Amino acid sequence: MLTVSFPDQTWLDDVGPIEGVTPVVWDPTQPPPEEDVEVFVAPYMAPSEQIEPVGGKPSVRFVQLLSAGHDAALPVIPEGVALANAQGVHDAATAELALTLVLASQRGMDEFAAAQAKGEWLPRHFRPGLADKRVLVLGYGSVGSAIVRRLAPFEVSVTAVASRARGGDDLVDRVHGIDELPDLLPEQDIVISVLPGTDATTGILGDGVLSSLADDTLVVNVGRGPALDTEAALRHTGRLRFALDVTDPEPLPSDHPLWSEPGVIISPHTGGVTDAFRPRMVDLLRRQLRLLAVGEEPLNVVAR
Repeated sequence: MLTVSFPDQTWLDDVGPIEGVTPVVWDPTQPPPEEDVEVFVAPYMAPSEQIEPVGGKPSVRFVQLLSAGHDAALPVIPEGVALANAQGVHDAATAELALTLVLASQRGMDEFAAAQAKGEWLPRHFRPGLADKRVLVLGYGSVGSAIVRRLAPFEVSVTAVASRARGGDDLVDRVHGIDELPDLLPEQDIVISVLPGTDATTGILGDGVLSSLADDTLVVNVGRGPALDTEAALRHTGRLRFALDVTDPEPLPSDHPLWSEPGVIISPHTGGVTDAFRPRMVDLLRRQLRLLAVGEEPLNVVAR
């Protein structure tokens, strides 16, 4: 039997019985269970300190995250322990939020919300809209393609960029390499970052990149906060617009100047937080644990 720990009883109950699996509850903020846990299911959006306790449990050989991002886990996963993420689970919800942020900024919903709070009817004026705009998606993976799929009906021109150039798919004719960014960025109206949190992506949207963007370009970040250099963004507010679900630092302190800059919309890292998450994650956990219980290759392994 495979002993699997769940972060709380609700996850254990929702996943239900699986042949070959003995379930236990392990809240990593509490002492570990007595059982020899082999598979540790981490809490949603667990910080490093909630994953680090597996290092004190030598029986653990596999860690399953409930998030697609795994940058918090990598530094504390013991050698020889495999790590899997929740790739695919959050694609639709994150893509929805990316489109929400784009449309909200393009159509001035942030200004309308502020005016509504004051009972103020703003004068009409023409806004950028989305039709006929040039949109660059930076980080064309599963979430990036989900965003492009939702962008398509809005009659936009899409440029997809990944770490390396490759052929296209049913959504884009080709995928550009990140080395092509200097030539691509000045032509864009909207840039959407879906980049993960790695050393290579930290600060990639820095002062040089932001300076290359045309006035009034919208920069959207639904990947990881450090991909956008916050100090550089502050220097470009007013000239550029920003719609950010992730920031650096995060949470953004209440006195941070980014909150009050013109043309900036901030949401509190809610990309995957919809009611689609739980049933999709439960389905992935069931499939994953069945594979592990019979010794087959698991899904979404990002480190071993």
